[in-house]
Amino acid sequence: MANISASLVKELRDKTGAGMMDCKAALGETEGNLEAAVDWLRKKGLAKAAKKAGRVAAEGLIGVAVKGNKGVVVEVNSETDFVARNDLFQGLVRMVAQVALDVGTDVEAISAAKVGDVTIAEALSSAIATIGENMTLRRAAGVSVSQGVVGQYVHSSVGEGLGKIGVIVGLESSGKTDELLALGRLVAMHIAASNPLAVDESGVDPAVVAREKDVLADKARQQGKPDKVIEKIAESGIKTFYKEVCLVDQPYIHDTGKSVAQALKEAEGKVGGPIKVTGFVRYALGEGIERKESDFAAEVAAAAGQG
Repeated sequence: MANISASLVKELRDKTGAGMMDCKAALGETEGNLEAAVDWLRKKGLAKAAKKAGRVAAEGLIGVAVKGNKGVVVEVNSETDFVARNDLFQGLVRMVAQVALDVGTDVEAISAAKVGDVTIAEALSSAIATIGENMTLRRAAGVSVSQGVVGQYVHSSVGEGLGKIGVIVGLESSGKTDELLALGRLVAMHIAASNPLAVDESGVDPAVVAREKDVLADKARQQGKPDKVIEKIAESGIKTFYKEVCLVDQPYIHDTGKSVAQALKEAEGKVGGPIKVTGFVRYALGEGIERKESDFAAEVAAAAGQG
């Protein structure tokens, strides 16, 4: 059996909300595989649906920039939150976002692009030397429309286009630009709050759907349901899953009596034309990065001892 550490048990508990002993049992059954342990708990009915624990795992800023019918979101990481409030760092993140608008969202292309006499990579190195903290350009993504607007929203904003969560969403439409921009911001706010996986069913990763179906089927099997019923239960569960993770099917946060699709359809009269969501990007600072936990008191004590 794999050696199950207390920190791994804690991580599984944070992800699932299951009890400590159940988490330990799940990790034992799955040889310490975290994702498999999440599924094991869900099959036993001991964990909530697979919504990742959205704990921030790195510092820095998300930057958003929109120009015309194109928008980008970038993430630049730093070691501490203190740096995110630094004017030099904020200026650097804005510069990265503007460059991404021009050269595209490939991180290497952004790093190699020049602003004046220096590349973004050189500007980053200079900021590291000045501020004294490691920084990295982690990722970038964009959305564009042939006609219409790219709506934007930044949550926990520390300045124009900078914050902890950044969202852009493409609204394809021949309608009024000012109305579309206002609507785009509302839809972007919804995406920030509801964290959909895709615009609609066609955009959901088939592997995610298969995994969800497997969990639903196993749960029904453990309840003693016959095989012919299990398939129907799984299919019904997948329909519910789509409503939870597909943008157009989610209850609209600004009017929960309607789905996002219904809200957009209703807005078409005011906008003056059909509206189609072409895509979106939602970046939350540090998602997917493991943060090294430290004992601050022990560090201070160690530093005092060194003195």
